[in-house]
Amino acid sequence: MTTANDPRNPRCTADLGAQYITRTPHYAKTHQIFYEELLAHGILRPLTCPIEGMKLKEGDYNFVAPQGISSIIKHYLKESGADVYFRQHVTKINLRNDKWEVSKETGSSEQFDAVVLTMPVPQILELQGDIANLITECQKKQMESVTYSSRYALGLFYEAGVKIDVPWAGQYITSNPCIRFISIDNKKRNIESSETGPSLVIHTTVPFGVTHSEHSLEDVQEIIFQQLENILPGLPRPVSTQCQKWRYSQVTNAVANCPGQMTLHLNPLLVCGGDGFTQSNFDGCVTSALSVLEVLKNRT
Repeated sequence: MTTANDPRNPRCTADLGAQYITRTPHYAKTHQIFYEELLAHGILRPLTCPIEGMKLKEGDYNFVAPQGISSIIKHYLKESGADVYFRQHVTKINLRNDKWEVSKETGSSEQFDAVVLTMPVPQILELQGDIANLITECQKKQMESVTYSSRYALGLFYEAGVKIDVPWAGQYITSNPCIRFISIDNKKRNIESSETGPSLVIHTTVPFGVTHSEHSLEDVQEIIFQQLENILPGLPRPVSTQCQKWRYSQVTNAVANCPGQMTLHLNPLLVCGGDGFTQSNFDGCVTSALSVLEVLKNRT
C-alpha cells in the first residue's frame, strides 16, 4: 500500500502497489465495521471509473482511496496513538532477561516486552539471534512453503494540462510480455484537477519481474518505457518517474490453512503475522491483525 509523490508537485500522487480494494459479500459482513469506518472518514470511496479487463465475481464491490492507498495505513497508525519509527532495519532478535532485544542494521538495539513481526516471511527466516533457534522444524517448514510473486511498478508524473486521451481509468493487458496493468491513477481515484498533471502507473507481469529481478531499476524502467510505447504510442515524456521493485509482491502460497498468525514464543511474546499467514489483500491483513490481537489479549 505505497503511494508515491511527484517531487516537483507533492499533490500529484500515484499508487505503486495496491490499486483498489475488492470487498466480497463474505467480508462485507465479517469486516463491516472496518469498511464503514474507512468510508465514513472518506479514506475509501466506491470505484466508479472503468477498469478494462477486470474480473468481478457476483456481489464483489470495489473501492479506491482518493488520498492514495497509503492513507489507509496512515489512518490506522494515527488511530493507534503509537509512536512510529520508519526505516529501522531489524537484523537480530535475542532473549535478554525476559525481554526481546531487537538489534538494527545500524548496530543499535532496544528491548521490548513483546514483538510482532509482519514483514514478508522470507525476511523473518533471515533474522539472526535466538529467534532462529525458537522456530520449530514444523514452523520452519510451514514458513519455507510461503511463496510470493515479484514485479516492478513504474509511476510516471506529468505536467499540469497534459491529457492522456483513453476511455478507461485502468486496463489489464494480456498480450504484452512486460506490462500487465496500466492505470491513469488520478482518474481511477476520481481526483483529476487542472492544477496537477495526470499520473500513470504501470505494473509488470510476474514472469518479467522474475526474469529481471536482479537488473538495475534504470534498465527495467527503460524496458517498460519501450513496451509502453507499443500500448500507448505518442505519450508525452513525464516530468518525473519513480520505479518500485516488489521482490515480495503478492502471496501465491500462504501458510497452510491461513491461521492469520504464528506464535514463536509465549513469554515474552513473539508472534508473526501478515499476509503470508492469510492472503494478499485488505481483508487478509485485517484477518491477520485480528488473529494477532487475540494472541496479545490472551497474554495479558
